[in-house]
Order: sequence, then structure tokens, then C-alpha cells
Amino acid sequence: MSKISELIDPVGGYVSGRIFVDDDIYAQELDQVWQRTWVFLAHETMLPKRGSYIQTYIGEDPVIVVRQKSGEVKAFLNQCRHRGMRICRADRGVAKGFMCSFHGWAYDLEGKLINIPHEETAYPQGIDKSKLSAIQVPRIENYKGFIFGSWDETIPPLEEYLGNAKYYLDGYVDRYEGGMEAIAVHKWVLPANWKFNVEQPTSDMQHSEISHVSAVEALSSGSDTFDRKKGREKIPTGRQFFSPYGHGGAFFGARGKEIPNTAPALIEWENTVRDSIEQRLGEFREVRGHMNVFPNFMLLGNYTFRVTHPRGPHEMEIWSWAFVPKDAPEEVKEAIRVDVMRTFSPGGMFEQDDAENWEEMQRILRGAKSRQTGFTYNMRGVPVVQDDDGYPGGSTAHVYSDNAALNMYGFYRDLMEGHSWEELKEMRGGRPEVETADFSAVMSENTEK
Repeated sequence: MSKISELIDPVGGYVSGRIFVDDDIYAQELDQVWQRTWVFLAHETMLPKRGSYIQTYIGEDPVIVVRQKSGEVKAFLNQCRHRGMRICRADRGVAKGFMCSFHGWAYDLEGKLINIPHEETAYPQGIDKSKLSAIQVPRIENYKGFIFGSWDETIPPLEEYLGNAKYYLDGYVDRYEGGMEAIAVHKWVLPANWKFNVEQPTSDMQHSEISHVSAVEALSSGSDTFDRKKGREKIPTGRQFFSPYGHGGAFFGARGKEIPNTAPALIEWENTVRDSIEQRLGEFREVRGHMNVFPNFMLLGNYTFRVTHPRGPHEMEIWSWAFVPKDAPEEVKEAIRVDVMRTFSPGGMFEQDDAENWEEMQRILRGAKSRQTGFTYNMRGVPVVQDDDGYPGGSTAHVYSDNAALNMYGFYRDLMEGHSWEELKEMRGGRPEVETADFSAVMSENTEK
């Protein structure tokens, strides 16, 4: 098998199709990516009181996230230590404990084993329940109400991991004094690799004028930036940004120019609390296009927040929430919910376009020659700059660019090569790799890797 460094070249603008289909690569991802990064688990409003729990995943590992009696949040592997059955089979709820439905082993809210049926007679030699607790997620941290977990005890603190992405993330999650809450969720499965999904909010704004042309034309009615004859943006303005640990995103518009959200009721209400928003974030923090916190926490400008769970190399499971400002009037919350449903739900007008692309890309990769073919990431006509115009981190002053995607795949490659976090911090802490791009790179040189 080729080394992962032979399959990803952020400088030359090349990514091999093999990383989306290979079983061995996928198994390596479960070990090197999903066990070693910060993964979004829940929002604190999903766990309103003690005993509240939600079942989710870190990669393919099911975990239970539980509000403890103390108010603290803990998470542990949803797997009985007896024969490996789930100890919770409901998506969410409120409980005093959990019991495996196979042999009845019972666990408390912390995941401690507290009861074994027929313990005295079935285990006359004795059994030490203290050594058979559910496997704990050792690192749990909360960023402004959003709870993340990691299996890796050596990973940097969450805020350090987010780095300069916090500036852009706050534009979504820290706009309002009362915070956010989730009011609805959709879940569905697509026959495509998880990386196709996360690459898009990390980098790809250009697909919108092609894949979503009908919707974009309708939403751009009256705009002086949209060429209705060509069905294209005239001169797309905006910015793409990226962070050392694979986070990235992009947004249309120029600093100081507000880009309307697709839910007019939200914009109208925001105008009434504009002073409060500017006190929290500064005058110009209209950066709500889309972004991804690597590996799989995606935020879209209409308050669609979602995760993509891997389900083998050829399948992903998407969980998508409608988030709303807690202090907004009910009619505004309802407007956001409806807008999310009509845009990025399973039947949404944008989501169906995206799903068709990802499914067809995965289907084509069934072919032997297709798997050998490299993908071209050479849309880099605007130079990478650092901390430019008040935007922290690496960015390009043009919304159409492949740099954030290549930066993501560069970090993915470094993880997959098994570098320690001490090594990763040193490797990713200097000049961005994509800043050294070879613009004369010819994709055919890498085609047969």
C-alpha cells in the first residue's frame, strides 16, 4: 500500500481518490484520526438536568454523554464490559442508570458497573466490579456550550486545538447574549465517504453557483453581483480561511457588508440586537458562510449545525440540528427551523444537490482506473496571507480557493502518519504548507500514484 504522503500533496495540489475508498486507509483513520482529535458530542441544552443523556459517536465508537448529579458532563463507551452489547439503546432521554439488555449488567450515570445478576452464585470466586466500568472518554471540554470529547489524553486543550478558528466559530456560536439551543434534528445515511462532506464546508464555495444555480439565482434576486445571463457570480467577493489543525471555512461578502441570511425573520430580529452583537464580537463579524471544525463539526450560515459520522469507507451518517438563539422570539426560531428544513434537511433544496454529487463521486470510484486518478486542487489564484485585514490565521482574500481543503488534507496526512501531538504542534505551527504552493504543478505527474 502506498504511503499516505504519496496520496496527498498540499503543495502540488493533488489528492488521490484512494483515500475515499480503501479499507485499510479507513481502518487507519479510525485509529489515527478519530481517536486523536476533538469531536463534537453534544450541546449543553441537550442535557438540561441530571440524568439527561444523548447517545452519539466518536468515529464508529458509540458513546453516551450524560449530565451527572453534580452538573458535570461525562462520556463513556456505550459497550457492556461483559459481551460488548450496548448498555443504552435509546437516542436520548433521562435515566438513573443504564442496563445491558443482553445479560443485565447495570451501570450508573458515571459508567461504573453497579450490579451483575446472580453475582454471588454465578461468580463464587468473586468479581471486582470496580475494574469493569464502561470505558471513559478521558478528555471532555466545553466551548461556549458546545461539548467536545477526545480519546487522546495528550491532545492540546480544546481552545488551543481550535486556535484562530475561534474567531470565525464565535461568529456562529457566540453572537447572542443568551446563547444557542438546538430545537430539531434530522438524521440520514448517504453512500459516500465522510471526507467528501467535511471538505465542502471547509473550503468549497464555488460549487454553489453550479450545483445550486437555481436556488442561488432565486436568492440573488435584485443582487448586483449575480449575472443572470451566465448564472454566475460576477466577481465573487469574500474570504476563505484555515487553521493549523485542519479547520477551515469561507464566506461571501466584504468586510462591513452584511450578507443576508436565508431566513429574513432572523435578520430583522438581529437588527434589533445589533448593538449587543457588536459589543460581543466587534463591528464586523459577518463571517457566517460555512465552516468545519476538523474532523466533522460543520456550521452553516442559516444555523444548520451538523456532524458526519463515518460508516465505512463508502458510507456516512449525517446528524443535522437546527440551532437558534435562545432569547429570540418564537416566531424567529420557527422561521429558522423552517429555513433549515427547506435548505439542508434530507429533502432540502441544497442538500439534495450536494448528496447527488457525493454519491456519484463515490460510485465512480468503484472503478480501478477511477481509483488511480488523482483529483485536482489547483484553484489558488490569490496568495495565502497571514492575519490579514484583521482576519486571524491563514486566509485568501477571495472566496473561491482550494487552500483550506489542502490544508485540511495536510493535517489529515500528518495524523495518519502517526505523529505525536508534540510533533504535530511543531509541524503545524510554522508557515502554512499551502503557502508554498507550486503553481506550475501538473496534475498528470501524480495520476498513477
